Amino acid sequence: MAPERRNQVILLVAVAVVGVLTYRGWPHPSEAVAPASNGKAASEVQAARDAPGGVQAPTVHLPELEAERPKPGAAVRNLFRFKVKPPPPVPAPIAVAPPKATTGVPQGPPPPPPIPLKFIGFVADPTGQSPKIAVLSDSAGHVFQGTEGNIIEGRYRILRIGAESIEMAYIDGTGRRTIRLTGG
Repeated sequence: MAPERRNQVILLVAVAVVGVLTYRGWPHPSEAVAPASNGKAASEVQAARDAPGGVQAPTVHLPELEAERPKPGAAVRNLFRFKVKPPPPVPAPIAVAPPKATTGVPQGPPPPPPIPLKFIGFVADPTGQSPKIAVLSDSAGHVFQGTEGNIIEGRYRILRIGAESIEMAYIDGTGRRTIRLTGG
């Protein structure tokens, strides 16, 4: 026999042995019969199965079905009677605030929002011939510069540049604010 053929035969025999061992070791359903719910023993059920003609119908004891049963007691519950829903709770009275007394002074429009620029510093000519140039920045980091009277960012006017602060206002003159050199 050729060595290749011999290896194939050995492999076939090994596969067959493993298959038989696996089949024998594989779990099978149990043959035991569970006890019946009516209390009959498993042997009685098994005997009924093994009898010629198969499983027979169970015996019904009709006189026991017709026997007297205990009567239920007096019930106060009626499953078909519905209760009336209770009325909803009375809501608490809502306190109404009295109207505010007017002082006779009409309230004007709210003031404009503060100017959101920071005063970084200024550039001054040592000879004093050219005006001071203020340097400002906004929260996004954009830098603006201008002299007294210039308009910054199209909305604000520089009114006065001092050594430690700058005075600014909206173009229409409202919202006047002094911004310190520290940026506050």
